[in-house]
Amino acid sequence: MNGKLALALVLALQVSVCLCQVPEPDKELVEKYEAMKSVFYKRLMNAYSKVQAAVGPMTENLGQGQGQAAKDYIEELQGNPKFLSAVKIGSGLAQEAAPLVDKARMAGLGLYGHYVRPHVGTYLDEAITSIKVYLDKILPAEE
Repeated sequence: MNGKLALALVLALQVSVCLCQVPEPDKELVEKYEAMKSVFYKRLMNAYSKVQAAVGPMTENLGQGQGQAAKDYIEELQGNPKFLSAVKIGSGLAQEAAPLVDKARMAGLGLYGHYVRPHVGTYLDEAITSIKVYLDKILPAEE
């Protein structure tokens, strides 16, 4: 019985050691990911500017009633020290978490590049390329 327990413990330790060794992502994969991420952010910013341009005239007409109450509440909130401290804490946490997120992203890209990409990489690349055509029509990155 003790032999079986010792063997199970050794196997469990080997698995945990293997899981700690995450492969590094290929440089080409990281560059491709960064390019896609920047295009995605450009698409979001372009969509935001279009929505802001469309909604801007409507919000100016809401100067009376509910619109004025919302503006007053936002101004009051911006002067609230509790809100300002919460914003400072949130931004500090975001700055502290950025390296951890980057490390997790690189680990995910490494795992994808090592285990998944050889099997589904070409299909995923073709799907992304075909989707880009429709995204360029609906939500272009550049105006």
